[in-house]
Amino acid sequence: MAFDFYPEVGLTRAELLDKLSANMSEKRFQHVQNVAQAALRLAERWDYPDLRKAELAGLLHDYAKEETDDTFIHLIQKYQLDPDLLNWNNNVWHGLVGIYKIQEDLGLTDSEILRAIEIHTVGSADMTLLDKILYVADYVEAGRTFEGVEAARLLAYEQDLNAAVAYETVHTVAFLTSKHVRIYPQTILTYNAYVDQLK
Repeated sequence: MAFDFYPEVGLTRAELLDKLSANMSEKRFQHVQNVAQAALRLAERWDYPDLRKAELAGLLHDYAKEETDDTFIHLIQKYQLDPDLLNWNNNVWHGLVGIYKIQEDLGLTDSEILRAIEIHTVGSADMTLLDKILYVADYVEAGRTFEGVEAARLLAYEQDLNAAVAYETVHTVAFLTSKHVRIYPQTILTYNAYVDQLK
């Protein structure tokens, strides 16, 4: 299933895909389509009532991923966001700051979709169903091939969405610590909120 029109942005599917393909690499374009498909599947499985919103969140989640650092710094300053954001990078910015680029370019005002996109990489201790769907869809989409992805898909599509959130967060934290890089504080809060779901 795919929707032909997205009233949240006033665009047909074809128009939106044209905008996305012009704004990102072919690899990223395929990824966002895969995430949209995964989000739809998760929404159906876990009874999220608005499948169109789930698909749209998937299509838009990486809209700003390939923007320049200067663009993000400008947005942080323009919207007077937390100055600490200046100490991070694209991995954090494309969600937390990218939603302002989406609002400027596409006129999206739906707070539920914006929230899901905002936290799709860092998570939150307090996630809505759509938040969880997008967070997990980005991790388990069909193009992912990392070790452990099949276990993540089993949790996500068949067993327990909260456990899927936990699994993703635990493995993301483990990956980041193995690289000896700083972890965004909100990700640690997500870890603490969900880790017990794996017991």
